[in-house]
Parts: sequence; C-alpha cells; structure tokens
Amino acid sequence: MPQKTKNTPMMEQYFAIKEQYQDAFLFYRLGDFYELFYDDAIQVSQLLELTLTSRNKSADDPIPMCGVPHHAVAGYIDTLVDQGFKVAICEQMEDPKKAVGMVKREVVQLVTPGTRMEGKSLSAKENNYLSALGQSSQGFGFAYVDLSTGELKACLLADEQGIINEIGALQTKELVLTTPLPDDIQKNLKARFNLVFSKQEETIDSSEQNYLLQHIKNPTEKNVLARLLSYLEKTQKRSLSHLQMAEGYEPDHFLKLDYFSKYNLELAQSIRTGHKKGTLLWLLDETKTAMGGRLLKQWLDRPLIQATEISARQEIVEKLLASFFERKELAEALKNVYDLERLAGRVAYGNVNGRDLLQLKNSLQQIPQIIQLINGIDAGEFAPLLNLMDPLPDLVNYIDRAISEEASILITEGRVIKDGFNGQLDEYRDAMKHGKQWIAQTEADERVATGIKNLKVGFNRVFGYYIEITKANLGTLPPERYTRKQTLANAERFITPELKVVEEKILSAEEKSVALEYDLFIEVRENVKKNIGPLQQLAHAVAQLDCLLSFAEIAEEYDYVKPIMTVGGKNLKLIDGRHPVVEKVLGHQQYVPNSLTMTPETEILLITGPNMSGKSTYMRQVALTVIMAQMGSFVPAKSAELPIFDQIFTRIGASDDLIAGQSTFMVEMMEANLALQHATDQSLILFDELGRGTATYDGMALAQGIIEYVHEKIRAKTLFSTHYHELTVLENSLAHLKNVHVGAVEQDGEVVFLHKILPGPADKSYGIHVAKIAGLPEDLLERAASILTHLENQETTLTEKNEKSSEKVAETSDQLSLFSIQTPEEQTVVEELKKVNLLEMTPMDALNKLYEWQKRI
Repeated sequence: MPQKTKNTPMMEQYFAIKEQYQDAFLFYRLGDFYELFYDDAIQVSQLLELTLTSRNKSADDPIPMCGVPHHAVAGYIDTLVDQGFKVAICEQMEDPKKAVGMVKREVVQLVTPGTRMEGKSLSAKENNYLSALGQSSQGFGFAYVDLSTGELKACLLADEQGIINEIGALQTKELVLTTPLPDDIQKNLKARFNLVFSKQEETIDSSEQNYLLQHIKNPTEKNVLARLLSYLEKTQKRSLSHLQMAEGYEPDHFLKLDYFSKYNLELAQSIRTGHKKGTLLWLLDETKTAMGGRLLKQWLDRPLIQATEISARQEIVEKLLASFFERKELAEALKNVYDLERLAGRVAYGNVNGRDLLQLKNSLQQIPQIIQLINGIDAGEFAPLLNLMDPLPDLVNYIDRAISEEASILITEGRVIKDGFNGQLDEYRDAMKHGKQWIAQTEADERVATGIKNLKVGFNRVFGYYIEITKANLGTLPPERYTRKQTLANAERFITPELKVVEEKILSAEEKSVALEYDLFIEVRENVKKNIGPLQQLAHAVAQLDCLLSFAEIAEEYDYVKPIMTVGGKNLKLIDGRHPVVEKVLGHQQYVPNSLTMTPETEILLITGPNMSGKSTYMRQVALTVIMAQMGSFVPAKSAELPIFDQIFTRIGASDDLIAGQSTFMVEMMEANLALQHATDQSLILFDELGRGTATYDGMALAQGIIEYVHEKIRAKTLFSTHYHELTVLENSLAHLKNVHVGAVEQDGEVVFLHKILPGPADKSYGIHVAKIAGLPEDLLERAASILTHLENQETTLTEKNEKSSEKVAETSDQLSLFSIQTPEEQTVVEELKKVNLLEMTPMDALNKLYEWQKRI
C-alpha cells in the first residue's frame, strides 16, 4: 500500500484498521459518507461506477478516494458481495461533536458472500450457506451454517468427491478453510463452484460455542464447527444466539446422489438455462412460505431411505389430499405467514425493525387457525407437527401492545411504539401534541390581532419556531409587538417570549420522545429474543406442513398415486409412468405414458431405439419417480411399487468437463467408474449411450464389459440405453438382462416415433431419418443412405467369410483359438491374458490393461 511521507492522524487510523482486513474493501465512515482509499478506491470506483477523486489534491502523491452516502450503503455492499468480494464496515464509535481528538472508529461487521443476513439477492426460498472444511486423520471435517436461519450442521467426508457432492448440494458461496487444503482440491473447487475462500485456523473459545457444540462427539466434526463459529464471531462481532444446536449428520443416511447425477437429472437447476424453471424443484414447489420453499429444496437434496419416515410423510399427504376444503384453507392461512426463521434471526442479530415485529405478530396470529384446521382433518398423523406448533399468545399480545400498526422502518426517528405502552412516552407525546395545538391557535389569534391574514407561524431546525410577515404587511404591524429574528428577501421573521417557551417544551419533548422510543424498542426486541427457540421450532413445523401441502396440491393437479415402498425389495413396477416435468410442459393429454417392470429375475433393461424417440426421457422419469417417492411425495403413474434405493447413479448426456480438463469420453468413464465402485444391489444405475465417445469397437467392448460387470458383481437395478444393437444378443447369455426398445415405424420413407417402450430389441437405428428431421440437405442424406447400404453389405460379406473360416478351423482343430496368433508379441499378450485375475481388478484397471494390450498388438 502506498505510504505518504506525512500521514494525518486520520490516515494513520485508517492504515491500522485496513491492516487487519487486507482481503476486504474497507468502508471507512466519515460523517455522512463511507469513504474508500488507495487500491480499494480504484477498484470499487470501477466495480460500482463511482467517481474517483483524491484527497490532498495539491500534494505530490494525492490519495485516490471514492465514497458512498451512508443511507444508501446497503445497495453498494450487496453489489460487491454478489461479485464475490468481502466488505469491512468501519463505523464512528462516538459522537464527533463530543470526541476529544480523533473520533474512535472500528469495524463493526465483515460482510462476506456466506454471512449475509439480508439483501435483494438473498432469495427468500434459498438458503445462504457458509461452509467450513478441515482435514484430519479421519478424513475431511465438513460443517455448514445459514446465518439467516440459524441452521448449523457437520459431517465427515472421505474424499474429494464427497466434498464436491456437499458443496454442490448446498450451493455454498464461501468456504472457510480450517486447515490447509491440498492445492489440487482447492483449485478444482474454486474452478467448479467459483468459491470465495476464507481462513480460520485457530479456535476462539467461548461459552456460546461450548453450548452449541455439546451434542457433537466426533473430534474432527467438533473442531471444524468450533473454527466455523470462531470465524462468525470474529467477522460478525455480535450475538449469535439464534444459531441452533449443532447437529451431526451422515450423508449415507439419505438417498445418495452425487453432484453429477443431480446435475444430469436437473433436480434444481436446468442444464440449458441454469435456472429453476424446467426442473423437478420447479414442478414440486407449490409452497406458500419462504421457509417451506427452503425446506423443500433440502428434501430434494436429501431424499429419505428410512421406510417409517417416508411412510409418515405419505400418510399426511394422503390425509391432505382427501381433505379438499381444509387443504385450501390451510393454503390461505400459510400465505399470511412470513419468514419466521429469518425474522427470528434478525431479532437475535439486532437488525429487526418495527415492521418486522408486526410481520412476526401477524404470522403468529395465523397459527391457532392452522392448528384448528389440522385437528379438523385428523390429529393422529399430524401429532409430531402439532407438538411443535406453539402459537405463543403472550408474545403476540406483547408485540400488539408495544408496536404501532404504522411503525416506521427506521427505529431511530420515533413513530414505532404504540400509545399507552409507556407512561413517560405518552407524556412527551401529549406535550408535543398540545404544544403544536397551542402554536396553531397562536397563528389564528395573531392573524386576528394584527389584521394580517397571511401571517404564518413556521419552524426550521436552525431558528426553531418563528412568526413570518411579508414585507408588504410590515407597515400594519403594531410596533414592538414582536422581537425581530431573521430578515429574508420578501419577509421578516419574529419571535415572542411565549413562543420561545413553547418551542423549548416541544423540542425537548420530541428529543426525549425519540430517545425513549429507541430505548423502549431495544427492550421490546430483547424480550422477543427470549422466544427464539420456540419460534424456530414453530417455523420448522410450519415449513414441513407447507412442503407436505405442496405434495398434496401437486398430486391432485397431476393425478399422482401413492407408491408402495419395500425395504430390500427387488420389484420395480411402474404402470403408465410419466416424466413429471415433461408432462407439466406438454400437458397430460399429449404425454405418452410408459410402464416399467423389473423383478428379482430382471435387473438390467437394455434399451435400444432411435435418437429423439424418448430413451433418455424414459430413464430420467424412473429416477425422478424414485426421488419423489423417497421424498414422501406421490408419483406420476397409474400405480407404483418401488424398492427403497440407497443410491442413484447416472451417466446421461454428452459433455466435456472443461473445468477439470476432461474430454466427453473421460467424463463418461469417470462417472461410470463412480457407479461401478460404489453401487450396491440396492442402488439404481442409469447409463445412457455409454461408450459412444471412442471408436466403435472400443465403445462396444467397454459397454459390454460394464454390463457384464454390473450383472455379475453388483446386481443393481440398471437401465442401459445403447445404439450398439450388437449388444442385444446379451439377453441370451445374461439371465437377468432383458431387451426393450422404443417403438418407431416407417411410413413412406418417413419415421414416426411412438415414444412407447416395447419388449425386445429395436430393428434399426433410424439415424438418417433423424438427420432428415433435423433438416440436413437432401443430397447429403441420399449419399449417407448409399454409404450405409454399402457398409451393411460389407458387414454381411465379412460375417459370411468369418463363418466359413470358423468352419475350416473347427475341422482342423479340436479347440477354437480366441485369437489368430501371428507374432511372438501376440503370443505374449495371450499368455498374460490367461494369467490375469479379473476379479481382483477395478473396472478402470481392466480398461487400462485392455488399452495397453491393444497398443502392443
């Protein structure tokens, strides 16, 4: 940082504070402005399009400077934090008029992407998570907090993939490193998620921390949580009493979907647009409250695997679905419930205002009606929710007595506390009211006494109250009636001893009233703060009800059914299943439903059929149906029987991973390997066109090898779509594999896709027909058809030659050779092949070995 030869005391103070916040923009309070200096000023002036000026312009080295008004600072800070920057807010800690020497200043808060409590970009239905990561001998300790709602959790992760899965699910914007992180992992996370990194490698011990962490036993989890809380204490510099007791969680205790599977299935974010529209969340979200919307997304990220928990949600959905009128009234009541979680957070954080407390009161006033409606449906299934629904009548009455219905947003200028709440405040208000009535009466009396009809009694902050008479009327004014106060261009202003006395009473009462109102509001806020625990419990219950109500609304609108769920089951039966999102877009009448039946005897479906016929849609709808069912929702089908899956793996769509520098084929292989390494016989695997990213025979060999490995080693329910028609013969050798295909018919040279799944393999690919639909030139298509005919004839001839050759070999040899050995090197490869133990190799090792042999021969 540039240094001046002679720094003023103010700049010395600035340098000392800036030294502690070098990774943040320092907003330094000077009167009515926040000022920035040096590099901060240069960067921020560009980012916010502010005018860059300078301090000490006449000096040889003027200081670059820019500033923003204090009353508009929130918008500027939001813009910077949205772009991934940190902002340190440095306030004046004493009244400049009363300060002796330099005004004391200090940073009162560090605002970062993960610590925001409010702002336009803080979406109501999305959490704003701050995560922390630390490494130990146990693995990686991972923790996260949402400062706006108080949620605080931690877990252990085994590897980088686990970290990617959690950060991707939480959509966290800032990661606090509590121990050094390997460079390659940090680089990958930064590139993939555009994270802001912060460091907190020491723990600031406090009683508040000890209280919050009392249920955490694992030392790695406890350590990363303690440092995360230390980071919050260091940056926020205020009470964190709204944080909920820390909870440990196990990712394995929910249906596991890795980051890539969630991306491929478009659960919450469209691959094409990056937005919510067109996703499963978009379909399911009919929630009426902000906290319900956030909880629904959490349920989508972590579907259940416990049958009792799934059943409990399903039963409530079933009850709500059967209670039309109560359901509609509940929906209306929920529309009037504000964000209780974030209101509680704002109360604890100290940035709540009068209108926030009115929202809290109005929300609590809906709870008795909600309880009554639930009891009218059936209290049995709802008991766990009802037990958390305390309407807090004493708090409602207290806020109602304290806060005026016309409360101002500002809490420092009065007009917040209701009349009758405090006797002293009422006296001040009465004095102001009567004083102003006296002034109004004085104006009327003086007009009569002087005969001057436009005589005016006015007020300004510099001169106080005055009597104003235009110069044209001065001649009629009785001499020495008033004392001259101020001369204007067209008028004179006067005072009287009586006016001065009343002025003093009014201004004194106003000043004391505003100060007392502020103190009373702080007292009210502290009393409300005592109810944060029950408010958070209530918020969670209302959010759950909101989500389940949303499931019921969706089930009725789209004719969904309650699925039968079986623990450890092997039957996967969907009768007339539909893709929920595509159906919403197309409409129920246009969507072609498809059934799926997989029994213990059928574990793999090999799906063939042309492009654009609906293979991918069919596969996705199965996965989305499973996710919906394990969230507790009803599903899009005429009937459904589903096992409870532990994991879903997908390899759908072709794309490079430019961030990691991986080609399409490498991405395919890595995602396939993820499934092959971690899937169990209770998993669901979806492989779409696997092997297409390499040469035909390579791809076909890999595809067959993977199918056989899943069939023999994993036994997971698997949907495998392919264009390699040669693989359909596997039905003859693999007992648990069945062929199905998407129907298409050819009429007058045109292909018609039926979008219907039928038994058996497809008869052809119709690739040229799809190219025709895409609009390729007619002469190109004719040439392609000619080449295809030629290649098919070649293949037929080659097959006939191979058959004749095989017959000759059979006549002269007792045993067929796998290869036609021609060189010593080929003989060596065959010998190695005989000795290798495939059962001890991973799929990737086997592929690498296969590639090595291919290169050698």
